[in-house]
Amino acid sequence: MANPWRRTKTQLIEAAEKISLDKFLLSKLLNPDRIVETVIPIKMDNGQIKKFKGFRVQHNNLRGPYKGGLRYHRHVDMTEIKALAMLMTLKNAVVNVPFGGAKGGIAINPKSFSENELKALTQEFTKRLAPIIGSDVDVPAPDVNTNPIIMDWITKDYAELTGKKDLAIVTGKTLGNGGSQGRTEATGLGGSFVLEEVARKLNKKPEGLTVAIQGFGNVGFYLAKFLREKGFKIAAIAEEDGGIYIPNGIDDIEALQSCKKKKGLIAGCYCAGSVCDLENKEKLGAINIGPSEVLELPVDIIAPAALGNAITEKNASKINAKIVLEMANGPTTTKANRILSQKGILVIPDILANAGGVAVSYFEWFQNKNGGKWTKEKVFAELEKKMKLAVDEVYKISQEHNSDLREAAFILALKRL
Repeated sequence: MANPWRRTKTQLIEAAEKISLDKFLLSKLLNPDRIVETVIPIKMDNGQIKKFKGFRVQHNNLRGPYKGGLRYHRHVDMTEIKALAMLMTLKNAVVNVPFGGAKGGIAINPKSFSENELKALTQEFTKRLAPIIGSDVDVPAPDVNTNPIIMDWITKDYAELTGKKDLAIVTGKTLGNGGSQGRTEATGLGGSFVLEEVARKLNKKPEGLTVAIQGFGNVGFYLAKFLREKGFKIAAIAEEDGGIYIPNGIDDIEALQSCKKKKGLIAGCYCAGSVCDLENKEKLGAINIGPSEVLELPVDIIAPAALGNAITEKNASKINAKIVLEMANGPTTTKANRILSQKGILVIPDILANAGGVAVSYFEWFQNKNGGKWTKEKVFAELEKKMKLAVDEVYKISQEHNSDLREAAFILALKRL
């Protein structure tokens, strides 16, 4: 089932049946509270007028203000945004922060836009969102291809449009504009805490466990960095345009990131010390791989950390890992999930694995609302507590209901809702 909205609703219904959830509440959760779909015309740098589709879905606010990212990606559409909004409602409940769920975005390829064009597009989008967002109503955040600069633009545009200066209107801002320490690292770091705790429950030590990561954006980079610091061996990393597989482990994640920044891609970034060169390939015993191959390598753990539907019925049977850490949103289709389960592969679901970002978003919102400033050490310590407690609670429900971790995470969220 590749349609993410149908898939998420099916998963919700199955979890609801396990706990005989109130039918009225289930009906509410299966239907978003509000859907905004808009067309945004802007004047491009060359004088042309172009139009783009924008979306915001406010799924549910039973536990607090709607909360969820804004993504700028060419594949943004309503089915995806509705599914992601529902997953945000559940994710916020799993990590026990006082938010509901929302998601939004614009269907564009931001790499083909100048900064002026992106700024104009964001300003027009903010105009359409301004009547329905607010620090106690709906709090957007960065997502795929959006960043702290874009969040700063929204904060400024919102203040000019409404006459209200409200730092808590969005999270994921730059540090100088009310952002929180540790927000950039949060999703990847949170995922590393989750995997560390799951490994502990399985009586496995991180040392020697091999990991392959699909995606090397903000999430993939920090996941790789923190997992390596905890003793895991990062054997492979790949993106859309290729990647590298070094069975003995990638030693320097920062050097790999620097090489990617210089070249624009990680393919060919074979780093020995601080020198990243194709000549190191043979010395390191490295192999070129593609974005789909990285999920099929003979490693202990794979982490899809790019976009949804990475694991489907076409490649699920080829997966050799024993653990899937879902760092992307909705990376596994329903049929693929069934195949992985039959193979005895443990799937750590997205609404648990990648919830570190929203946990630290809550910390930022809390600091903005209360006028405080937390140190990075405090943010990381609070995040570790929150993520490891969530793993414990999901595991406990999994044993009580004889469920896999995905269904257990859904049940935990539904109980809190």
